[in-house]
Amino acid sequence: MGSLYYGSSESPIRIPDRVLAHVKVVIATKLRRGESFTMSWRHPSGEQAGRSTLWLQPSIPLRFVFGAAEPEMLDPALLQSYATAANSSSGLTIDLETHDVPVAQAAEAP
Repeated sequence: MGSLYYGSSESPIRIPDRVLAHVKVVIATKLRRGESFTMSWRHPSGEQAGRSTLWLQPSIPLRFVFGAAEPEMLDPALLQSYATAANSSSGLTIDLETHDVPVAQAAEAP
């Protein structure tokens, strides 16, 4: 299990290593381009019910901490799916329970 530290918060956001590895690539790519976006998730079972959203922008510090010493294998289809979601007006929504794909959002109008 990995952790994402956002801004000045000392409390990490716990994200499975597989998901965090893909999210890290998408976040780094968008922030390197100077593009801000949102990332949302439902709180996993065992935590207080609800959902959270972060506004990610280049000026807010981020730190990614992985539980495993070895890097995760990246799935190109999953990366593309996350990138497409991050580029949409609804932002990237990750599913901390299935660890595979972003939660489907309402279809974007062309």
